[in-house]
Amino acid sequence: MVRRTRRAFVVTLGAALAGGIAAPAYADSASGRGKPPLARAHAHNDYEHPHPLTDALSHGFGSVEADIWLVDGQLLIAHDEADLDPSRTLEGLYLDPLARRVQRNGGRVYRGHDLTLQLLIDIKTAGEPTYLELAKVLRRYHPMLTWAQGGVGGRVRRGAVTAVISGDRGARAPMEAERVRRAFYDGRLDDLGSGVPASFIPLISGNWTQSFSWLGAGEMPPAERDKLRRIVGAAHARGQRVRFWATPDLAGPEREALWRELLAADVDYLNTDDLAGLEDFLRGAH
Repeated sequence: MVRRTRRAFVVTLGAALAGGIAAPAYADSASGRGKPPLARAHAHNDYEHPHPLTDALSHGFGSVEADIWLVDGQLLIAHDEADLDPSRTLEGLYLDPLARRVQRNGGRVYRGHDLTLQLLIDIKTAGEPTYLELAKVLRRYHPMLTWAQGGVGGRVRRGAVTAVISGDRGARAPMEAERVRRAFYDGRLDDLGSGVPASFIPLISGNWTQSFSWLGAGEMPPAERDKLRRIVGAAHARGQRVRFWATPDLAGPEREALWRELLAADVDYLNTDDLAGLEDFLRGAH
C-alpha cells in the first residue's frame, strides 16, 4: 500500500516564470484565432507546473505527461510517493478539465485546430491493477478519447485526446486483452520491428542517454546522427511516432543544438520542463 501525504508544492523560479508568461490567446479561444498549437511539444512531468495542464495548453503544447499512482482505488498524480496528495487525481487535474474544454471547443482541445492532444500517462505503481482501474475511469470519458476496437490490430477511431500508457510494463497484458480499448501503449526501442502495429503501439520512447553520447556540444557525431535517423525512419515506416526523454533541458546553445538535430531527424516530440523555452524555439525564436 502506498502511503499518502500532502504534497509539498514547491515551484522553481523558472517554472513560475514559465507559468506567469503563458499566452492564453490560443489555449481556449472562443474565436479560434491566435497562434496554432505545437504538435511536437511535449510537457514532461506536466503536473509539476504551477497550473497542471493549463500552463502547457496556454503554451500550445500537443502532448502532456502525467504520472499516476493507484492508492485506495484512486489514481493520484505525483512523481514521488512522498508527494502524493488525495486531492490531486487524474480526473481532477486532467480528464475533467479536458472534457469541459473539448465540449466548449466544438470537439477539439484547441478550437479551430484538428490536433489530437496526447495524454501520456506514466504508471508508477504495479502496471496491471493500475491499468485495470484506469480503464474503468477512461470509460467515463469515452466521447473525447481516441479508441480502438477489435484487439491489438483493431480499428482506431480518433478523438480529441489520445491516452498513451507508459511506465510500469505490467500494463501491457491487460491492454492486449481488451476488445475495446481507450488507451494505447508507449513502446520502447526494442519494440521497433517487433511487428506489433501502430494501432496498439503508436509511440516509441527511449532514454536519450542510453542510446546517444552527444548532448549538444559541438557537432553531432555522424554515426549517431545516422542512428537517430534510422530509428525515426523505422518507426515512421510503421506509422509510429518517436519521443526521447532525458535530453538536455538547461537553456542554452547545447539544448538548442540538440533540439535542432531532433527536428532535422523528424523526431515527433521534443521533451521539456521549460514550456516557454520550447514554445519560443518551435515558433522560430531560435
